[in-house]
Amino acid sequence: MNKVDSSWRLVAIVPGLALMAGCFLAPSVWAQGLKPRGEGLGAAPGNVGPVVPATTLAAPASPSSASKPATGASLTPQSSDFIVALVDSDPITNQEINAQVQQVLAQLSANNGPLPARQELSKQVLERVISERAQLQWAREQGIKVPAAEAKQAEVTLASRNDLTVEEFRQKLASSGINPERFFEDLQSQLVLQRLREKEVTPRIKISDTEVNQYLKEQANDWSKTVAKLELAQIFLPLPEVAKPEDLQAGVAQMTAVKARLKAAEDFYAVAKDVSQGPERTLGGLMGDKPPQRYPDLFLQAVQTAQEGDVVGPLRSPAGLHLIKLVSKTPVDNTLFTSNQTHVRHILLRPTAQVGVNALRARLYGLKQQMDRAELEFSKVAKDLSQDGSAPNGGDLGWAGAGVFVPEFEEVMNHLAPGEISDPVVSRFGVHLIQVLERRKNTMSAKEQREMTKNILRESKYDQTYLEWAQEVRGRSFIEYRDAPQLMLK
Repeated sequence: MNKVDSSWRLVAIVPGLALMAGCFLAPSVWAQGLKPRGEGLGAAPGNVGPVVPATTLAAPASPSSASKPATGASLTPQSSDFIVALVDSDPITNQEINAQVQQVLAQLSANNGPLPARQELSKQVLERVISERAQLQWAREQGIKVPAAEAKQAEVTLASRNDLTVEEFRQKLASSGINPERFFEDLQSQLVLQRLREKEVTPRIKISDTEVNQYLKEQANDWSKTVAKLELAQIFLPLPEVAKPEDLQAGVAQMTAVKARLKAAEDFYAVAKDVSQGPERTLGGLMGDKPPQRYPDLFLQAVQTAQEGDVVGPLRSPAGLHLIKLVSKTPVDNTLFTSNQTHVRHILLRPTAQVGVNALRARLYGLKQQMDRAELEFSKVAKDLSQDGSAPNGGDLGWAGAGVFVPEFEEVMNHLAPGEISDPVVSRFGVHLIQVLERRKNTMSAKEQREMTKNILRESKYDQTYLEWAQEVRGRSFIEYRDAPQLMLK
């Protein structure tokens, strides 16, 4: 089973996929890494999201750009299809823009999202298509290609993840108003764009040791990221926000005397019931076990370095004077320093020209049923049949953290209970049966923490780096706007 670097996994998401995601794909279909970057590509063209404002992607005016903008609809009656723009010599037609606008609207409607003005949406879609077309031309110049076989495997994967055969998948596309042949062309183009972006955008992102050190320091010092729950108790003496100096002095003296009683080993809660004038008095000053964000910043700052049982103050707030006791704090499981790991094994069968994916799925499903009835043993079947390097070990892939396996494999694995065997799962490598053996939480080494931090910082820089690169690529092309798109309402 090949493993991948989770920090740089991308997915091909074509305009047609935006509609599919909204209309009939399972909600989790882009989960576990099969998604735009950073959670992704952010504003990248072709993302689920799926419209990039023209002002975001449009390159600054340059000598290579035509000066004729599509400012309004033509006054001359036209047929339903005509050229709305040229990217070098590559035309973009009105029907293309209309098809993508309809797909975006369908997705937004399916997700109960607000519907934008259609004319404005058509302009945004046009800008996205122009940028994407410029990138495809640049990819061709760079010699970047994706074989049809790879696009077919991606189509098989999409169909499988929706529990459909490829033929059923294409029928579903057609019933949703998407031409299956055009969809396949778009899928292949998006795989090309994915490869281009991996080649050109990723190397631009540089992470220094200083940035890593600063991030780790911020994580360690950020109270909200280290404490899940906090319980404080207070002894409160009210004072006006603008108190007379003598009143403030008397209040401070009173609270100092109270603190002396506490230092003499008097019980805080008994003293609070005796002298506090806050609403928590009857509870011995207890303010509740709650997230730190629900306490005033004044209290949080005062107890950040305190130990459980310590009393700090008196503190001055607009309401009066406070003595604060840190009763307890519950640390949060910081995902930066720990990772969930899964011990998993699998059986892999690879399709051939003679035996297709559907036949392999049927075969593995039959084997799964026999295993569920304890008629077959998983490891023995893996040794006998699996076409993966893990076969001699009974399919055992060992312990793995998040993002180690390809998304389609990992998504299913993450939903299995220990001992449970999955239904057949299609990935780019073939068809799998997956069984989770154990799960554990693992503390990361210092090296692992730094690597994860680098990945997080790369993700945070990706969107801006992508946009700058996309503008550069667009600026290399001659762009001529013709007539503005005319929407054909359905």
